Amino acid sequence: MQIPSAVEQKLRQLAKHGATLNCYIYDTAPMRSKIAHLTEIMPAGVEVFYAMKANPHASFLKAALESGARGIEIASLGEAEKAIEAGFSPAQLIYTGPGKSPEELAWAVSHGIRTVHIESLTEAHRLNAIAAAAGHTQDILLRINADFDIHEAQTTFSGGSKKFGVDEEQLDHILPQILALDSLNFRGLHVYAASGVLNVADLLKNCELVFGMAQHIEQTYNGAVCDTIDFGGGFGVDYLETGHDFDPQAYADGLSALIKRYGFGGRTFFLELGRYLAADSGWFCTEILDIKTSRGKKQVICAGGINHFRRPAALAINHPLAIVRMGKQTLFDGQERIDHESVYFGGPLCTGADKLANDVAIDAADIGDVAVFGLAGAYGLSMSNLEFLSHERPAEIVL
Repeated sequence: MQIPSAVEQKLRQLAKHGATLNCYIYDTAPMRSKIAHLTEIMPAGVEVFYAMKANPHASFLKAALESGARGIEIASLGEAEKAIEAGFSPAQLIYTGPGKSPEELAWAVSHGIRTVHIESLTEAHRLNAIAAAAGHTQDILLRINADFDIHEAQTTFSGGSKKFGVDEEQLDHILPQILALDSLNFRGLHVYAASGVLNVADLLKNCELVFGMAQHIEQTYNGAVCDTIDFGGGFGVDYLETGHDFDPQAYADGLSALIKRYGFGGRTFFLELGRYLAADSGWFCTEILDIKTSRGKKQVICAGGINHFRRPAALAINHPLAIVRMGKQTLFDGQERIDHESVYFGGPLCTGADKLANDVAIDAADIGDVAVFGLAGAYGLSMSNLEFLSHERPAEIVL
């Protein structure tokens, strides 16, 4: 990984203050560029939403707003409040996720958010009662747990027993009951097969299967129209630096062909993208505090661990990693260092699960240098075990 010069310059500037370095550095220019590019190439009717669970920092919400994202995908009242504070209107919010509380649903109805995505028959009845009591009709999408999965994805959300949505085979039992609820306005489907997909064909297969579901519904239920379809996200990021990036133009071309084949022109299609938009706008930077050999393997201990950057351990992958050499004086003769070796990186936590990178090749590193983990703009700090051992929260620095 090549560290951007602005990131390295900021680290050297921070080092002059003498404090141990442990921070996130953000530059939202890549995110802004991606949103603008997707808006330009996607077929008519496709709307790009920022899935703010990837990174709720105000600078990312500002980037989404200023670069033309249609809105924000939220999964909690807290996210809704942050999105509105950043300048989005309630009508620009789509509310997904299981386990929405009655208070959250009441807030959604009273503030007029664009769509609530129903995850179960219970949630449908709960939302219907709330909307009826408020004298409103709420637009909804029905989330489906499709009977297929994408095997090469980092995380799957369909196939098998899931907490997400209504099983596809239960659709004809549950949908008529939802259509009968007077205070809900069925607008279409939400089907999100997997996250972190690099193979465009896999995601296009998801789109094709969803279009088939929509056709079935419209042919079976008089008056039911799927005028809005949410494909979720799923655009992958090449964390392993294989050179195999997701091709958004190929996806746009394939989706355009499917829309034409099914005669679905004039409909609305949601893309709720988080990781793909945010990942390469952030770096986790943490100072090396110790290097030691344990039974023939070098262990590098950093100021921050899974309490500040949990994703590598949670998904058992290595993020791109580079070292910024700080040239600090050694503490004693014989102090250990890294010299063209494969080593292990961890943090200061009292658990063996505190792993930042496993068996990663490093040319050179000394105590006092800074390990910089790339593609850390998504699911970084907000996904981490912040309260474990009560270490100081890392700074978030926006370039």
